[in-house]
Amino acid sequence: MKIFNPSRAMVAAAALTLAIMGAQVSYAQTTAPTDAAQASSSSSSTSESSSSMASSSSSSAASSSSAISSSSAVSSSAAASSTAAPAVAKLNDVPPPPAGKGEIVFFRPSRFVGMAVSFSVREGDKGVGKLTNGTYFVLPVDPGVHEYNISFETRDNLRMEVEEGETYYVIQSIAMGVLAARPNITPSTEEAFQEKKLNLTKAKATDRTPE
Repeated sequence: MKIFNPSRAMVAAAALTLAIMGAQVSYAQTTAPTDAAQASSSSSSTSESSSSMASSSSSSAASSSSAISSSSAVSSSAAASSTAAPAVAKLNDVPPPPAGKGEIVFFRPSRFVGMAVSFSVREGDKGVGKLTNGTYFVLPVDPGVHEYNISFETRDNLRMEVEEGETYYVIQSIAMGVLAARPNITPSTEEAFQEKKLNLTKAKATDRTPE
């Protein structure tokens, strides 16, 4: 006949409980590092993904900025081209000034008034060129101050300073006087000179006759 001993049963139950708890603790300690590594790996992946997205966003922003800058540069260039002054059409040939000299282009547009009259341009009393209707001539001169005159009923004078390598333009116009035409010479521009086709004058200038 077996006798049930409560004390031994309680000891055995306690031992079994401790064994089970020990196994659970051991399992938890074994799996904890793996879970931590997985959590760390997941966190690292998330961080790298965020960094990649930020880098991609920064790159896209830089590309957009570059595209905008390029577009602005093209627009500025186009605007500058559209506002640039047009080149002057070369209807009349003018050679460059000789070395060490400047030059003056005297011209007379074609007009009905006074068309039959020609005028000599003089420096002092010496004739340097003669203008008929619709003609011009090119006068190479030394650098410095020069004074020219033209006369018929009255006399008109033009004083100008010439620099080496420069080209100057002087227009001869006609006003009606009391008895005859009154020629004038005034500074002008290349645009005015090239406005219409002119002929290189073949008329010979005359010196002023001493009175």
